[in-house]
Amino acid sequence: MTTPDLTAVVAATHDIWMRTNDLLGESLAEHQMTPATFQALWLIDPDEPPPSMKVMAERLYCNAPNLTFISNQLIDRGLVERAVDPDDRRSRVLVLTAKGREVRDELVSTVLEKTPLAALSAGELAQLVTLLGRVARPEATK
Repeated sequence: MTTPDLTAVVAATHDIWMRTNDLLGESLAEHQMTPATFQALWLIDPDEPPPSMKVMAERLYCNAPNLTFISNQLIDRGLVERAVDPDDRRSRVLVLTAKGREVRDELVSTVLEKTPLAALSAGELAQLVTLLGRVARPEATK
Protein backbone atom coordinates (compact mmCIF):
# COMPACT_ATOMS: atom_id res chain seq x y z
CA MET A 1 0.00 0.00 0.00
CA THR A 2 1.32 3.43 -0.81
CA THR A 3 1.82 6.07 1.83
CA PRO A 4 -1.09 8.24 0.56
CA ASP A 5 -3.41 5.21 0.73
CA LEU A 6 -2.28 4.33 4.23
CA THR A 7 -2.63 7.96 5.30
CA ALA A 8 -6.18 8.03 3.91
CA VAL A 9 -7.13 4.83 5.74
CA VAL A 10 -5.72 6.04 9.06
CA ALA A 11 -7.47 9.40 8.62
CA ALA A 12 -10.79 7.72 7.75
CA THR A 13 -10.54 5.35 10.73
CA HIS A 14 -9.88 8.28 13.05
CA ASP A 15 -12.72 10.31 11.52
CA ILE A 16 -15.21 7.44 11.93
CA TRP A 17 -14.16 6.99 15.58
CA MET A 18 -14.43 10.71 16.33
CA ARG A 19 -17.79 11.11 14.55
CA THR A 20 -19.18 8.07 16.35
CA ASN A 21 -18.08 9.53 19.71
CA ASP A 22 -19.66 12.86 18.76
CA LEU A 23 -22.94 11.19 17.75
CA LEU A 24 -22.93 9.25 21.02
CA GLY A 25 -22.27 12.35 23.13
CA GLU A 26 -25.85 13.00 24.19
CA SER A 27 -26.40 9.39 25.24
CA LEU A 28 -23.13 9.38 27.17
CA ALA A 29 -24.07 12.62 28.92
CA GLU A 30 -27.37 11.08 30.05
CA HIS A 31 -25.35 8.49 31.96
CA GLN A 32 -22.60 10.90 33.05
CA MET A 33 -20.07 8.97 31.01
CA THR A 34 -17.15 9.86 28.76
CA PRO A 35 -15.89 7.99 25.70
CA ALA A 36 -13.23 6.41 27.96
CA THR A 37 -15.72 5.12 30.53
CA PHE A 38 -18.01 3.86 27.75
CA GLN A 39 -15.11 2.06 26.09
CA ALA A 40 -14.34 0.32 29.38
CA LEU A 41 -17.99 -0.62 29.87
CA TRP A 42 -18.17 -1.93 26.28
CA LEU A 43 -15.12 -4.14 26.89
CA ILE A 44 -16.77 -5.97 29.80
CA ASP A 45 -18.68 -8.62 27.88
CA PRO A 46 -21.60 -9.90 29.98
CA ASP A 47 -21.35 -13.28 28.21
CA GLU A 48 -17.74 -13.84 29.31
CA PRO A 49 -16.15 -14.22 32.74
CA PRO A 50 -15.46 -10.83 34.36
CA PRO A 51 -12.09 -9.46 33.22
CA SER A 52 -9.27 -8.84 35.65
CA MET A 53 -7.94 -5.35 36.12
CA LYS A 54 -4.81 -6.44 34.26
CA VAL A 55 -6.84 -7.67 31.28
CA MET A 56 -8.86 -4.43 31.26
CA ALA A 57 -5.69 -2.33 31.25
CA GLU A 58 -4.44 -4.35 28.27
CA ARG A 59 -7.77 -4.02 26.43
CA LEU A 60 -7.85 -0.25 27.00
CA TYR A 61 -4.12 0.23 26.34
CA CYS A 62 -3.77 2.15 29.58
CA ASN A 63 -1.75 1.93 32.78
CA ALA A 64 -3.02 0.86 36.20
CA PRO A 65 -3.63 4.38 37.59
CA ASN A 66 -5.72 5.34 34.54
CA LEU A 67 -7.71 2.12 34.79
CA THR A 68 -8.31 2.74 38.49
CA PHE A 69 -9.63 6.22 37.66
CA ILE A 70 -11.93 4.88 34.92
CA SER A 71 -13.16 1.91 36.96
CA ASN A 72 -13.84 4.16 39.98
CA GLN A 73 -16.09 6.29 37.77
CA LEU A 74 -18.00 3.19 36.67
CA ILE A 75 -18.25 1.99 40.27
CA ASP A 76 -19.47 5.41 41.47
CA ARG A 77 -22.27 5.26 38.85
CA GLY A 78 -23.29 1.76 39.99
CA LEU A 79 -22.34 0.16 36.67
CA VAL A 80 -19.62 -2.23 37.84
CA GLU A 81 -18.25 -3.70 41.04
CA ARG A 82 -14.77 -4.88 41.90
CA ALA A 83 -14.65 -8.46 43.10
CA VAL A 84 -12.00 -10.99 44.02
CA ASP A 85 -10.93 -13.06 41.02
CA PRO A 86 -12.08 -16.62 41.78
CA ASP A 87 -9.06 -17.98 39.86
CA ASP A 88 -6.49 -15.77 41.61
CA ARG A 89 -7.47 -14.35 44.99
CA ARG A 90 -4.67 -11.74 44.73
CA SER A 91 -6.34 -10.24 41.65
CA ARG A 92 -9.52 -8.20 41.20
CA VAL A 93 -12.11 -8.43 38.43
CA LEU A 94 -14.69 -5.95 37.18
CA VAL A 95 -18.23 -7.30 37.29
CA LEU A 96 -21.17 -5.64 35.55
CA THR A 97 -24.10 -4.80 37.81
CA ALA A 98 -27.68 -5.16 36.59
CA LYS A 99 -27.69 -1.41 35.93
CA GLY A 100 -24.34 -1.76 34.14
CA ARG A 101 -25.75 -4.42 31.81
CA GLU A 102 -28.75 -2.23 31.05
CA VAL A 103 -26.67 0.90 30.36
CA ARG A 104 -24.12 -1.10 28.33
CA ASP A 105 -26.88 -2.65 26.18
CA GLU A 106 -28.47 0.76 25.60
CA LEU A 107 -25.20 2.47 24.66
CA VAL A 108 -23.98 -0.37 22.44
CA SER A 109 -27.33 -0.28 20.59
CA THR A 110 -27.03 3.48 20.22
CA VAL A 111 -23.48 3.29 18.90
CA LEU A 112 -24.42 0.61 16.37
CA GLU A 113 -27.37 2.71 15.25
CA LYS A 114 -25.39 5.93 14.89
CA THR A 115 -21.99 4.82 13.61
CA PRO A 116 -21.17 5.86 10.04
CA LEU A 117 -20.24 2.22 9.46
CA ALA A 118 -23.96 1.34 9.57
CA ALA A 119 -24.17 2.64 5.98
CA LEU A 120 -22.20 -0.39 4.75
CA SER A 121 -23.92 -3.49 3.37
CA ALA A 122 -23.62 -6.87 5.09
CA GLY A 123 -21.06 -7.96 2.48
CA GLU A 124 -19.02 -4.79 2.92
CA LEU A 125 -19.08 -5.20 6.69
CA ALA A 126 -17.88 -8.81 6.35
CA GLN A 127 -14.97 -7.64 4.18
CA LEU A 128 -14.14 -4.87 6.62
CA VAL A 129 -14.19 -7.28 9.58
CA THR A 130 -11.77 -9.54 7.74
CA LEU A 131 -9.40 -6.71 6.83
CA LEU A 132 -9.49 -5.06 10.24
CA GLY A 133 -9.02 -8.41 11.93
CA ARG A 134 -5.79 -8.92 9.98
CA VAL A 135 -4.32 -5.69 11.33
CA ALA A 136 -5.95 -5.56 14.76
CA ARG A 137 -4.80 -9.04 15.72
CA PRO A 138 -2.06 -10.09 13.29
CA GLU A 139 -1.11 -13.09 15.47
CA ALA A 140 -4.57 -14.59 14.84
CA THR A 141 -3.99 -14.75 11.07
CA LYS A 142 -0.74 -16.74 11.24
